[in-house]
Amino acid sequence: MTTPNKPDPLVNNWARPFWDGTRENKLLIQRCSDCEKHIFYPRMACPFCFSGSIEWVEASGKGTIYSFTVVENNAPSPFLSDMPFVIAVVIMEEEVRMLTNIVEYDPKALQCDQAVEVTFVKRNDEFTMPMFRPVGAACDSRTKGR
Repeated sequence: MTTPNKPDPLVNNWARPFWDGTRENKLLIQRCSDCEKHIFYPRMACPFCFSGSIEWVEASGKGTIYSFTVVENNAPSPFLSDMPFVIAVVIMEEEVRMLTNIVEYDPKALQCDQAVEVTFVKRNDEFTMPMFRPVGAACDSRTKGR
């Protein structure tokens, strides 16, 4: 049985700056010029005040793990070779939540409220994926990184 290739992200025109930024190892999020709240995932209008005055700003790249799960088994899929892998919700310093992967982790030390920082994993010429790793984590032979 052949495993299908991993799909590329679907990119809307209003999200293009996010993906352009990741190719340059920058984590860009939106900020509303009217209510000054940060926004993620990319939108055409502010979800808080409905303003169309949105700008792109570089995020700190720092946050904490809100929730996570370790995927250890999966039906045949493009992600089979990545197992085990961690899917997490990270609350960034800018108070936005991002669904992401945790990489370069010690599986016994990973926990909620743990400090993490962004790292960039080049997938191909078009896409570099923002992922997060524990701050100051010591990597060992069980460390995962894609």
